[in-house]
Amino acid sequence: MAKRVQVIHVDDIDGSDAAETIAFALDGINYSIDLSAGNAAKLRESFAPYIAAGERQRGASNRRVPATGRRTGGGTAATAIRAWATEQGMQVSARGRVSAEVREAYERAHS
Repeated sequence: MAKRVQVIHVDDIDGSDAAETIAFALDGINYSIDLSAGNAAKLRESFAPYIAAGERQRGASNRRVPATGRRTGGGTAATAIRAWATEQGMQVSARGRVSAEVREAYERAHS
């Protein structure tokens, strides 16, 4: 007999289907929240000015975890790069891989 177990992530804000789990830290406390694509974009937009003005800490990284439970290679750096690119008027998607062109522009601006 076959069995299928399905885990459905729900947006912690509005109860819709979650697209990803976002991990972040504030005041030394780590948090994670399941969000839809729209609410994830709103969170990133809200954090963007603070990320842009803040100093990135090296060391252990908080990687973004999609709703599938698999970690992505982009991690927190991708979030910061997306926020910066959006502020610069660059075209960048809310999800998926950040293009090498955008990453290079970010590195040039922050080196």
